[in-house]
Amino acid sequence: MRPLITTPRLFKTCLALALFGTICRAEALTELPTAQVVASEMKIGWNLGNTLEAIGGETAWGNPVTTQALIDSVKAAGFNTVRVPCAWDSYATNGVIDADWMARVKEVVDYCIAADMYVVLNSHWDNGWLEKNCTEAAQASVNAKQEQYWTQIAEYFKDYDERLLFASANEPDVSDATGMAVLLSYHQTFIDAVRATGSNNASRTLVIQGPSTDIEKTNNLMNTMPTDSIGNRLIVEVHYYTPYQFCLMSEDASWGSMAYYWGEDYHSSTDTAHNATWGEESTVDSFFGMMKTKFVDKGIPVIIGEFGAIKRSLSGDNLALHQASRVHYYKYCTEVASRSGMVLMVWDAGFPYIANSLGLIDRSTNSVADSDVVEGMMEVLSPRVSAFEPEDALGIKWSDDWGWIDDSFFPWVYSYTDNNWFYLYDGMDADLGANYWTAFYKSDFSDYGWGYVYPGIGWWEIMSDMSAEWLYF
Repeated sequence: MRPLITTPRLFKTCLALALFGTICRAEALTELPTAQVVASEMKIGWNLGNTLEAIGGETAWGNPVTTQALIDSVKAAGFNTVRVPCAWDSYATNGVIDADWMARVKEVVDYCIAADMYVVLNSHWDNGWLEKNCTEAAQASVNAKQEQYWTQIAEYFKDYDERLLFASANEPDVSDATGMAVLLSYHQTFIDAVRATGSNNASRTLVIQGPSTDIEKTNNLMNTMPTDSIGNRLIVEVHYYTPYQFCLMSEDASWGSMAYYWGEDYHSSTDTAHNATWGEESTVDSFFGMMKTKFVDKGIPVIIGEFGAIKRSLSGDNLALHQASRVHYYKYCTEVASRSGMVLMVWDAGFPYIANSLGLIDRSTNSVADSDVVEGMMEVLSPRVSAFEPEDALGIKWSDDWGWIDDSFFPWVYSYTDNNWFYLYDGMDADLGANYWTAFYKSDFSDYGWGYVYPGIGWWEIMSDMSAEWLYF
């Protein structure tokens, strides 16, 4: 099992946090971390869309063969999680998944693991064998397939560490309580099949989908969770393409027009017919808030497994305003998801340079094609604010994002969103030239770390032990 922190950082973190009465525990060797810990490490995700779920082969829908170089470019762009939509039924004979197909899926998963990324491996659309059959009439036959496929998949990957998550389905078509009961049976079969294979699957984090992965339906219908043989190992998945007119609608219809411009400060004064008329910032706040209240606040993590807004083919000022509003959409949703304790995963179907594309990464060059969107999201997740001299700032509020500084608690404490704490104390490090040591932990102990302070360059730098990435602020 991959350790969460290396020995030097473990020593320094324990030393730092011990000053504040924090108990530093080694990870149990026989049990993978909880879903809460895993979700806290999955900063932001990217979908390998229209690829391994393509019917007819990996390249059947036009994307090139996936390579390590592509996954490395996704990691370099700032993503640390890859959702891998996958077809299984289309590659099975009499319920047995083709060995070559299973091996190819493993290659792609291994690309992600080699890049030290988290992987969400799901059962996707696949001609709708599950998601279009959430009915009592189909329940027995679908459950039989669900058990067959997930037993094989789980057995094949059972020794992978916590960076591999399994997801039961994709967008199960459910709109009422009857369908919800059927869907819960599919999730129960999935969980039982995975757990029965043992090894790391006994404590692996598993992802279950809400009805239609729709936030409102999930809020209204998903009032119970499947049972599990181990606690705190389930994540709920929803998707977010709201408002449809801005995110996915590709031509005007009799009932309404496409929206090119989203956000209260991004409406056009000349192309008013294509301003968003609903589903803007307050809707994001409301919808994401539903999931926070229903699940996150109760200790059940939530991932937004698909999310995005297509890029329009416009020109001149209209194009510039559309691009700015689209960046705002991605940034705002990222900010609210992060603040709500949820993991956002952008949908990428490839072909980033065509009209109405959801592609962010150019798979032919393994480079970021939509840098304003990607950099905007990463900026939200790694905020920067001006540094300050501690002795000049004691007891004053210095940042709306990062809270208060107070010298009444050994020796400075400043808090940020959701009551997570940082501690600063003297300690010159000659090798690195840092002026102070720092240590921090989140209030739920899902992340902790240590680092250095560099007033001379104007930034503080802290190393997160759980995510193993530098945080700049």
